Amino acid sequence: MAVAAKRAASRAKIVDTFIVGAGISGIAAAIKLREQGLDDFMIIEKADRVGGTWRENTYPGCGCDVPSSLYSYSFALSSQWSHLFAKQPEILDYLETVADDFGITPLIAFNTALENAEWDETRHLWVLDTNQGQYLARTVIFATGPITEPQIPAIPGLDGFTGTMFHSAKWDHDYDLRGKRVAVIGTGASAIQFVPQIQPQVDQLVVFQRTAPWVLPKPDMPLGETTKQVVDKLPLIQQAWRRAVATSLNAINFGLRNPKALAPVSRAAKLLLNLQIKDKTLRKAVTPNFTLGCKRILFANNYYPALQADNATLVPHGLVAVEGNEVIAANGERFAVDVIIWGTGFDVSHPPIGAKVVNARGQRFSELWKDSSPEAYLGTALEDAPNAFLVLGPNVLVYDSFIGLAEAQLGYIVDGIRKMKREGISKLSIKPQVLRAHNAKVQKHLQRTVFNNGGCASYYLDQNGKNFAAWPWSLAVLKKRLSAFNLKDYDVVYERAAQKKAA
Repeated sequence: MAVAAKRAASRAKIVDTFIVGAGISGIAAAIKLREQGLDDFMIIEKADRVGGTWRENTYPGCGCDVPSSLYSYSFALSSQWSHLFAKQPEILDYLETVADDFGITPLIAFNTALENAEWDETRHLWVLDTNQGQYLARTVIFATGPITEPQIPAIPGLDGFTGTMFHSAKWDHDYDLRGKRVAVIGTGASAIQFVPQIQPQVDQLVVFQRTAPWVLPKPDMPLGETTKQVVDKLPLIQQAWRRAVATSLNAINFGLRNPKALAPVSRAAKLLLNLQIKDKTLRKAVTPNFTLGCKRILFANNYYPALQADNATLVPHGLVAVEGNEVIAANGERFAVDVIIWGTGFDVSHPPIGAKVVNARGQRFSELWKDSSPEAYLGTALEDAPNAFLVLGPNVLVYDSFIGLAEAQLGYIVDGIRKMKREGISKLSIKPQVLRAHNAKVQKHLQRTVFNNGGCASYYLDQNGKNFAAWPWSLAVLKKRLSAFNLKDYDVVYERAAQKKAA
């Protein structure tokens, strides 16, 4: 560390735990710390309100593809969902309500962005520089999430595009799409939600599809006031509903680990396509050529009808160039458009938090990850990052609620922080041999899953073909592994030893 930085750090207040981000994970982290009596923490948020990805993504039709009963905290079940699958405004309102009800909102330093986090080996502290000043912390929880930075591909001629363009995660609500010629790039989870919403408004809609996704019917329905009142008065119904959803998702997870089990579902989905799409050319273009589950399974009831509208054109090719106001497909087709909307997702294989964090060896994680994807122990502990924990890190993705995954990880993290405090530990780092053995086993078992064997190139795989995202076993196994923080997996330095060494 530079001399000036050390001087500034010496004047900063030390907190036990520093939480970065007030989205799903950050809110839960603060609540779980308080449950254990660990009240000496600080939580920062770069924006002016909580919510994370549900604050940032406001595109038309934005919602969750996990039922509301499960896409909620286990400690804050709600009876107020208006649909089986909640929409973005309702989820954001729920997160704000939980933060308020549990007294977390007043504790958050809003409009405070992390600029740099660096480990101070001399004092076994993290030095955290933000746009509002510098802080010191004994432990850090990076609750910044995997879906944060929109990805726009480098397309030749894009700088010269004469129209308007924006990413679905940065939706321009001031721009009027009525009567416009619109190109949508991508057919992922966001696009299948906003395409049906904008199709009736626009003059011409051109959807560029590199790979046809599996789009299954969404079993959604409104929940009226009577239903809400019954659920509110009988919490057992809510709990049973939650268990039923979890059981159904566990069945999907079994299929993802055992692709042959999904074959009947794939056949049924293709038969459904024959009923939904009458035009043979379009039907062929939207029929996936890989095993169900290899890419993220999408759910929608209005996407295929939107593609069959008179003003809609599906281009079963990627966008390769832009010239003036024309977008050019890989097959040479050209379309003059007024607007480009990017439905191209996020760069999840290179988490943006890596650019802000320097490890104990003085290496910035973004540099370490630039030619590969990150590795962690149980998606939580990074090598050479003492006293630091990541939520929703690499290789913990299970087809389930992100909220449930975050809760499981945070139970593990908070248990670790509690044990550090109880045992008088000033530094703990995941043992390199434990980390490598864990990831070698993960990668070995991923080889037989649909993610690696399904015949597609998905965002689960990095540029080297390594699966950095998925967990190869069941959710029950993941939760069991995260049920207790085992100090034997870590190199540990006790406070007395650290003080003696400093002296």
